[in-house]
Amino acid sequence: MLEQLSQIDYARHGRWLQRVTGAGYDLAVCGPDGALLWSADPAFRAWLDTLRGAGFAWACDGDGMQRHDGADATLLYSPVHGKSAALGYLALRVATPGEAPMAWDALAEALEDVAAAIADEVAMRRELDSMAIELAERYEELHLVYAIDRQVQQIEPGADLFRRLLHSWAEQMDADVAAFVKPGENLCVHATNLSKPIHNLDLVLVEMRGDLYRFAHSSRSPIVINDKDDPRRAYIFTDLPFKLLCCPVIHNKSVVAILVLVNHDNKADFSNSDRKLGELLANQLSGLSRMYGMLNETSKFNEQMAAALIEAVEAKDPYTRGHSDRVHHISMEIGKAMGLGQRETDDLYWGSLLHDVGKIGIPDAVLCKPGRLTADEFTFIKVHPERSYEILRHIDRLKGAVPGARHHQEKFDGSGYPHGLQGTDIPLAARIIAVADTYDSITSSRAYRAGRSHEVAMAEIRRVAGAQLDPAIIAVLEAVCALEPEWLARFNIAREPKLAQVAA
Repeated sequence: MLEQLSQIDYARHGRWLQRVTGAGYDLAVCGPDGALLWSADPAFRAWLDTLRGAGFAWACDGDGMQRHDGADATLLYSPVHGKSAALGYLALRVATPGEAPMAWDALAEALEDVAAAIADEVAMRRELDSMAIELAERYEELHLVYAIDRQVQQIEPGADLFRRLLHSWAEQMDADVAAFVKPGENLCVHATNLSKPIHNLDLVLVEMRGDLYRFAHSSRSPIVINDKDDPRRAYIFTDLPFKLLCCPVIHNKSVVAILVLVNHDNKADFSNSDRKLGELLANQLSGLSRMYGMLNETSKFNEQMAAALIEAVEAKDPYTRGHSDRVHHISMEIGKAMGLGQRETDDLYWGSLLHDVGKIGIPDAVLCKPGRLTADEFTFIKVHPERSYEILRHIDRLKGAVPGARHHQEKFDGSGYPHGLQGTDIPLAARIIAVADTYDSITSSRAYRAGRSHEVAMAEIRRVAGAQLDPAIIAVLEAVCALEPEWLARFNIAREPKLAQVAA
């Protein structure tokens, strides 16, 4: 209130009073306790200070102009009324007459008009300030929603969605800890933005998963605990001196998770605006949680479907069992070393895993033949990349993986199949799968021969560089294998004794 009073242009009201009354009255404005807020006359200010020092208490009988006779002059004053209490007083100093002159009636009306104008201006400023605060709070909410939406769009599938969102939330709300707790899935994800250490953070997280979640599940409403003597501390966050904001995440009328902010006790209290923002984010994450759950279910279904297709292919030829998994793993190691983006990695993941799914349509007599294939039999084999395309092209989720599976038998010099693509016209995923497929074909056993050693495989791969395989991708595989990855032993790949000892 005093803030709004201090913003008013009282000189303008003083000039208006002088024009209306036709007299040179000096106006003073005082607060509700009588302290001077404004006066253009230094002598008047000093006189008012003397009155206050002598114990003058601004007594008011009624709503109109009041009179107080001093030793050398008379104080005329009128209250400025707010909605529930006096905002302050307007004061004039005049010579003390024997009795009130008739002109004071007009002066009283003028003072009442000025007081009403000031009260209206204070109310307007308070309303504007309230609107500004409300707009600031809405801006914070919109800014947070925008930040969440932008971050969700930037987070690639499979990334740690909740942890990154919580870290963003903790930073924007200047919270020490932000946590997402979903006991039904044994999930407790947190992010920190510590103003100072929390040495018992593990205990804080245990409390969130226990009593705090149970209380929020029962209350179904936000929980704000700021005061040290809050009675709820007896059963929530017992002996933990932190400020707390907890918002339930509700789905199908049931609390399925909670969002929690924790601050050290020296930081500002959680406000009503913080609570609103917390509820807003809880609603956002409720939807994201459901979407994330559906994505996980879809991903699990995709993996199970892929495993079923691979099992169907490998059941036809026991000597190739595990081939798809090995090619997939080596392809992903190459892709990781090349620093592929998330989308390219995702396409390589499915393309390498399902690259031979087209073999499901090849007759067993051809696929499982232990000896050399005839020209016609090899023609059957050459059909399998196109069969892979025919099987996978109907699945929208795998459209990005189709080129890798379809073209992994193309050769870098253009002599491969099914389309005779050359060089970098061959999709990148297909060139990676081709290198991994060649490596595994050499190092794994067949019905007609035992698997060759890693060193033999690498020598053969280097020999066909630029003709069959992309030299740049061969170089990546060499760099990966130079680090002696664990999969060399896990896949039981033979090693040349002398070279293996040197490598060890």
